[in-house]
Amino acid sequence: MDKQWWKESVVYQIYPRSFYDSNGDGIGDIKGIISKLDYLTELGINVVWLSPVYESPNDDNGYDISDYKAIMDDFGTMEDWDQLLDEMHKRGIKLVMDLVVNHTSDEHHWFAESRSSKDNPYRDYYIWRPGKGDEPPTDWIASFGGSAWEYDKKTDEYFLHMFSRKQPDLNWENEQVRQDVYEMMRFWLDKGVDGFRMDVINMISKKEILPSCDAYQKGDAEAEAYQFNLPGVHDYLREMNEEVLSKYDIMTVGECPKVTPEEAIKYTAVERQELNMVFQFEHMGLDKHKGRPKWELKELELRDLKNNLSKWQEELANSGWNSLYWSNHDQPRTVSRFGDDTHYHRESATMLATLLHMMKGTPYIYQGEEIGMTNIHFDSIEDYRDIETLNHYREMVEEKGMRPVDIMPAIYVKSRDNARTPMQWSAEEKAGFTTGTPWIDVNPNYQNINVEQALEDKDSIFHYYKKLIQLRRQHEVIVYGKYQLLDADHPSVFAYERELNGDQLIVICNFYGEETTFDLGNRKAAEVVISNYANELPASDEIKLRPYEAIVYRLDNNSRM
Repeated sequence: MDKQWWKESVVYQIYPRSFYDSNGDGIGDIKGIISKLDYLTELGINVVWLSPVYESPNDDNGYDISDYKAIMDDFGTMEDWDQLLDEMHKRGIKLVMDLVVNHTSDEHHWFAESRSSKDNPYRDYYIWRPGKGDEPPTDWIASFGGSAWEYDKKTDEYFLHMFSRKQPDLNWENEQVRQDVYEMMRFWLDKGVDGFRMDVINMISKKEILPSCDAYQKGDAEAEAYQFNLPGVHDYLREMNEEVLSKYDIMTVGECPKVTPEEAIKYTAVERQELNMVFQFEHMGLDKHKGRPKWELKELELRDLKNNLSKWQEELANSGWNSLYWSNHDQPRTVSRFGDDTHYHRESATMLATLLHMMKGTPYIYQGEEIGMTNIHFDSIEDYRDIETLNHYREMVEEKGMRPVDIMPAIYVKSRDNARTPMQWSAEEKAGFTTGTPWIDVNPNYQNINVEQALEDKDSIFHYYKKLIQLRRQHEVIVYGKYQLLDADHPSVFAYERELNGDQLIVICNFYGEETTFDLGNRKAAEVVISNYANELPASDEIKLRPYEAIVYRLDNNSRM
């Protein structure tokens, strides 16, 4: 059993623009984060993943970086950042920074030099190609829509951008690019950061010949093979580990779209010396049609979720490590997506938390998840800020002539802005987030869902999360124990066992809003470890489960996996 501090940690993601505004300009900032560190200490987390605070023109909310070694004015100064790190470390909280090196902003000085002439020393820092007549080099499409190639008149060539046209992709085949990235990483590590979350890190290796977008749009495996998990990425990450990561006691997690368990092991197996863990997205795609855009909605099938999460638990059981998450800055609010944010708000939020936090892996909490923040339904597209959402709306309505009334339902469900509305601190005006005009409107339900109320109510979602975190510290079986799915075909219950050195837990979660039953078989419960309803030990093998009920039992020594 390879014990590591990052395996035993619980990570809290802060999206700084929406966390807390200290100066009344409507934008969350670093001083605002500092003022709320005692709240995070009360929750019990011990790692913060901070979304980008670097200098940026903010085309993609900070994921378009123009200076890796400077702090965006919106967020404060480098002195503020230094104080943040110091105050976190005083409280025993580690800081993980976002590393965004698949692309930069087009306002980064590297790109300004690169586009200035074909013989500039920085030209090969990015991926430039001549067009085919009046057309781009290929018809590959960008993740935010439109061509992945942008024409630049000055040098009569196109540059590659897999996201916004203001996010040109770096050319990782250029050794000087890699060395400059490693030098930047050392800059932050030497300042004392405790690791990196690496944005779309499995996309940094590119193939020379790109497939047609027809294949890409259909989700064709051959098309995906040109974009994700190319062999070169492992060479780059091993080099990064050898030159930088291995020199520090840090945590690394790579965001890896389209990764499989087999591929994830290549990234995270100890002997391969690449990363500690990856973010995979398979379970986040179960409520959409395979190979289709995320806006084409479908109901989540519980059996699909059980099979998927269990696959990852089982295949990474002895090599690699799982990251456990429902939410982040790119995903809708969990309780709205997979629970019931109207009739069973507390019950479904705590059930989903139980299901995730009792699994093997490192759990991540996204800001507001611990109080059950919900999706937002803005009346007008004008109220949305997310570039992906706005591009989708424009394409569907302005280019394809669809009616807004037919487009908005999917935006209500899947827009990234669902996760980006301001943190709801109190029932005061503007949710206590700011004294000014917030950069994006607050969710109107802040008067009922807010931190102040959650802290006062000992039966709140917040206090349930706090207990889950405490349990993880108290019971090694939760961190390192074996996992086994139970009753895979039960239509409404997700249940599994954890075991370590004879210590056994059974986790039972009713995933829906109707009552159901679950058969314990010959297992004998010795203790209720945690439950989101008042519970006693069961009197028989068959237990009745209320809507969204979650129970964790410790089994006596006569029960075995």
